[in-house]
Amino acid sequence: MPNIKSAKKRVEITAVKTLQNKMTKSALKTAVKKFDAACASGDKAAANAAYADVIKKMDKAVAKGIVHKNNAARHKSQFTLKLNQLDA
Repeated sequence: MPNIKSAKKRVEITAVKTLQNKMTKSALKTAVKKFDAACASGDKAAANAAYADVIKKMDKAVAKGIVHKNNAARHKSQFTLKLNQLDA
């Protein structure tokens, strides 16, 4: 446990930021699961709505530095392929 005031403050800030990052990651994972479920059910309208949501959440996670941009690009590409296979 830190003794210096600034170090104590950093511990508190780190805890808050960790929680925020965890919330964002959790929301992203939930969106991915909803997209996968919509694709599995074969519902094109639900899949399109879930696709838009998961792409938006992925871009926000990249902007916040939670997910690396190449990782996000790879996943977005996979989501697009999955959606296009549903249409075909």
